[in-house]
Amino acid sequence: MTGGARVGGEGAGPCGAAATATGARSLAAGGGTIWLAGMMGAGKSAVGPRLAARLGRRFVDVDQEIEREAGCSVGELFAREGEAGFRARERAWLERLAGAPLVVALGGGAVAQPGARERLSASGILVYLRARPETLLERVGDAEARPLLRGLSREARLARLVALLAEREPHYASAAIVVDTDEAAEEDVAERIAARLAPAESGRS
Repeated sequence: MTGGARVGGEGAGPCGAAATATGARSLAAGGGTIWLAGMMGAGKSAVGPRLAARLGRRFVDVDQEIEREAGCSVGELFAREGEAGFRARERAWLERLAGAPLVVALGGGAVAQPGARERLSASGILVYLRARPETLLERVGDAEARPLLRGLSREARLARLVALLAEREPHYASAAIVVDTDEAAEEDVAERIAARLAPAESGRS
């Protein structure tokens, strides 16, 4: 699987520009949100657009929206504002999108933040894209764009992925739908999620 393209360009402010509600207000139009959770490299940004097309919804990548709004990359935000600053921006976007009829790719650590799991589950359906650490390692490559892995050797990146997955797995495991993405094509994963969403959405009604 390959990740989604980075968002920038028109409308992006200077790096560190304050978060605003402008971008997301037009997206929230009622209905439950399909939240895609999982580790970096699990396939959220690749599967998300395909799933959205199947469901007739729009796709939103939270990390890309943060980058667009701030005018710089997630890595640059981590360097300028620290993880706490990035998480504050992330929480603001989750609140703006909650309940909108969208397919939303979450950052890898979003679900593990205090209160996030409950908020996401209450506003839609949480889907966990699960992959083994070895798979994640291959997909993230040299990880220069990944603040939590940047600068580490291959062995250290794997160890870090194992540790992060162990820390986050209890939060991921609460998802209504869990789909393994190892050795799976993006279109196949999207199809499997779509097939399982109908009974999950029925159970919410």
